[in-house]
Amino acid sequence: MAPVITADDVQTVIDALPIQGRIMMRLLLLQYFDVTQEDIEYMAADRPDPRRQTGTKAPPHVLMSREAIASVADRVAQYRRQVRLRRERTWLQVECLRKLCALCESQADRAEHLLTTKFGLSQTAVKEIRQQARVALPKPAIRALEQKWENDEISEADYQKERLIIECQTQARLAERHRKRLDLSQREHVATNHTPLQDHEIAHIWGIPASSLAGRKVKYLHQYLQALQTRLQTSVSPLQQAGSPPLDLWKETLTALSQRPVERSVAVYDGLERTESALLEKLTAFAWGTLPEEIEGRFWLSLVHGASSNAVHSEPTRSLFGLQRLAAILSDIDASPEALDQELLTRTAPKPKVAIEQLEAPPEQAPFELGEMGQHVLKSLMGEDRS
Repeated sequence: MAPVITADDVQTVIDALPIQGRIMMRLLLLQYFDVTQEDIEYMAADRPDPRRQTGTKAPPHVLMSREAIASVADRVAQYRRQVRLRRERTWLQVECLRKLCALCESQADRAEHLLTTKFGLSQTAVKEIRQQARVALPKPAIRALEQKWENDEISEADYQKERLIIECQTQARLAERHRKRLDLSQREHVATNHTPLQDHEIAHIWGIPASSLAGRKVKYLHQYLQALQTRLQTSVSPLQQAGSPPLDLWKETLTALSQRPVERSVAVYDGLERTESALLEKLTAFAWGTLPEEIEGRFWLSLVHGASSNAVHSEPTRSLFGLQRLAAILSDIDASPEALDQELLTRTAPKPKVAIEQLEAPPEQAPFELGEMGQHVLKSLMGEDRS
């Protein structure tokens, strides 16, 4: 059995490295580790002095200004925010899509149950309905059904039965679409978890040339892997070592750290769908699967990528607000069989017809009597009676 690397093993090995090694590893794994104030001050002091490059003799001691320390700290915060928001975004996609798949499957199953128990369809007929979900066209079928209802060509029970058939196919097709999105989001989330900070990003934070950075990276990454290998050998017996396959320690490191909980951020409303109330209304319809299919696909893309002309694109959390609210809406939905049955029956019920009735005549009003002041004004307008 191969030895298992834990996040505590990674933390212990990194803390035992020299300060340059600690900084290098924490920057590489910035989405999992925080950079300390000591690290920031070391990077600010470690930046090459431009006076040495121009041939001017630099003083033997190094003076760090507050601006230099603040500059390094700002760049660390900038990249930490970017990588952690990217991880949170993909994690939210996976969590939302899992719940959406389960909800759509449950609604399709409950629609089948209602068709067999309430409307008397056979299991074979319901199975054929489910198999035809991919090729079904819901909008023309709903229009034709509405026309029949308006023309009194179909009863209320038959209308609801046909409407439940359409809803069953719609939810089954939507569940399949969500499963494809879930597979893509899971691969993206794994790729995000296994992507360290890039060399040019580390060089921008540290303020050192790429050549110096490359040498330090090779040196301290080698030291880290050697120390991790030694730690694993001391915790595993020789018999287990002989029977276990070789490990990719760097890949196992990223896998172990990816098990850590995702850090949640506070996202602000970004203008998606113009108003927050309109966004919440559309998110609720998206969660229940009642959005038209041509709108549903574009709306999901706007949630994932912030693809909206109304969003403030300078804000990096533009696609997190909608995903966070969608996760909250899905958590609040009652997915019990009774609640889903009631929702489906309410959704598929026909619209009540408005009866055309003759307008009633307005009630007769009581005669209006003028008061003393009214009579005085009326007399003044009409003049005195001289007859």
